[in-house]
Amino acid sequence: MAEKVAVLGLGVMGMGMAQNLRKAGFDVTVWNRTAAKAEAFAKDGGVAAVTPAEAANGAKVVISMLADDNASRAAWLGQHGALAGMDDTAIAVESSTVSPVWIAELHAAAQARGVRLLDAPVTGSRPQAEAGQLTFLTGGDAATVEEARPILAAMSKQVLPLGPVGSGAQLKLINNFLCGVQIVSFAEALTWIERSGLDRTLALEFLKTAAPGSGILAGMSERMTKRTYEVNFALDLMRKDMSYAQAAAETFGVELSTAANAEKLFVQAQEKGWGEKDMSAVVEVVRAEK
Repeated sequence: MAEKVAVLGLGVMGMGMAQNLRKAGFDVTVWNRTAAKAEAFAKDGGVAAVTPAEAANGAKVVISMLADDNASRAAWLGQHGALAGMDDTAIAVESSTVSPVWIAELHAAAQARGVRLLDAPVTGSRPQAEAGQLTFLTGGDAATVEEARPILAAMSKQVLPLGPVGSGAQLKLINNFLCGVQIVSFAEALTWIERSGLDRTLALEFLKTAAPGSGILAGMSERMTKRTYEVNFALDLMRKDMSYAQAAAETFGVELSTAANAEKLFVQAQEKGWGEKDMSAVVEVVRAEK
């Protein structure tokens, strides 16, 4: 009989993750706040649950992929939360990008329930989730990581053990802080190029292979120049991550001044109605400046 895995959240990332688990032969039960997505998944061979607790019942591993601390808290805690439905031999895996403060709270709640927790946020966006090429940044007991590895491997190219619970959340926020700052910097650079009269294509080809070149620059270059903002990573979520990153860094006495400036532009983009589009849409705020 196939091992049961529960997935909480079928957004841009969670859907691809659940589909890859099913392809790998696991018995996948899903829960989503909007039931229609879970029901659509069930029509193709999965099981839809009404509550997180129902989804978690009998699962070897329960994976959450949700928007923020509040959504995660609502899915894990309370009478109908996943922890209430889990066996004491099961493993809770929080793969959302959330704050270290919430991870500490969730860890305490899991321990009180007798459940093991891994905080394992992922790097990658929609294409990597769909292709099973994510990287899990994993914090938790080494033996628990190894026990969960076959399930995580079905969705990823790498499972990276980082240390105790909370390590994954820290590194993911550092990663997203660097991404967010680069995105805003490139939005400003691209607007500068466009207004300067330079050949945009030649300028971007140079920059992509010069010292500033990076995966972020290459990806943003295509989306920003084509002005196609289908969501790979929502702007709303990057703004949230900038906020979480600043709070987390402050606990170590580090002021992320560049994150604060980047967040201002993401906020402006939200105010202009770009929040539910891809994070690359922040360039439209810069383009509109006089």
